[in-house]
Amino acid sequence: ITFAIIYLLIVSLLLFLSIILSINFASRLTLPIINLITASEKISSGDLNAKVKQIETDEEFKKLNLNFNSMIDKLKKQQDKLLLSERHAAWESVARKLAHEIKNPLTPIQLSIDRIKEKYLKKIDDNENFSNYLNTITKQIKDIEHLVNEFSDFARMPKPVLKKIDLNKIISRSVNLHELSESDKTFRFSKGKSPNNVSGDEEQLNRVFINLIKNSIESIEEKKSKKVDFKGEINIDIKADSDYIYVTIIDNGLGFGLVDKTKMLTPYYTTKKKGTGLGLAIVTKVISDHNGTILFDSIKDRAKVDIILPKYYG
Repeated sequence: ITFAIIYLLIVSLLLFLSIILSINFASRLTLPIINLITASEKISSGDLNAKVKQIETDEEFKKLNLNFNSMIDKLKKQQDKLLLSERHAAWESVARKLAHEIKNPLTPIQLSIDRIKEKYLKKIDDNENFSNYLNTITKQIKDIEHLVNEFSDFARMPKPVLKKIDLNKIISRSVNLHELSESDKTFRFSKGKSPNNVSGDEEQLNRVFINLIKNSIESIEEKKSKKVDFKGEINIDIKADSDYIYVTIIDNGLGFGLVDKTKMLTPYYTTKKKGTGLGLAIVTKVISDHNGTILFDSIKDRAKVDIILPKYYG
């Protein structure tokens, strides 16, 4: 009887241990699969923010989870690029129609102003005020014409003509252009000794960096208007790895503050009094057409812009 009891206890203990081990082993196999199924169901419903939870499991499952999450990230980026392209196409259509509808009446209005000025300026006693009124109208017409030209430029932006170009030379050209007219500001450009080649359109990328540096200068000027002795700084750094080239532009102007970063990329959205809201939209479109990424961020009181472009492979 004692032997039978001991035997039953040992068998029960072994059976209990084997069940615990089996459950533990089964959970290590089934839990990662359940997580994968859950994530795939969310993705199939359109939620590309879903991720597979990282848990302690076998190396094979860890690698599978990492690859799955990497695939989701790539899908999300492609979806964002597609949405951005569709948005730009829609805004281009709006810009084209606006430019056409606004530009047509501008010429006859300007001609009418010139004729009125020529015919009545000498006949009116208070001709100084009369001339000022007409000049004000003419100035407003010029401002509208400038706005219309911005619309036209945005609507007619051609596809980039890609060839091998050195980003170092393009950025240097943009910096040198602004340094001549902005001697009261400090420009620092760290580019290294080696060329940083990308497959791109030289004129379009040049426009990107001219616009971004111009935005930094305007932000510094606005801050300077509130603090006269303020010293403006614009730092540009360019680095590369085996696949990409990274350009970082940091200025000590007003920064992005509470500005909605997603709205910043929307055409016609601006926080400036006389801004058209097309500068950053054009910049974003050019970078997107070059299969790159542009990111806006704030670090302390500074504005930071990161541009990532694929390296050139001949």
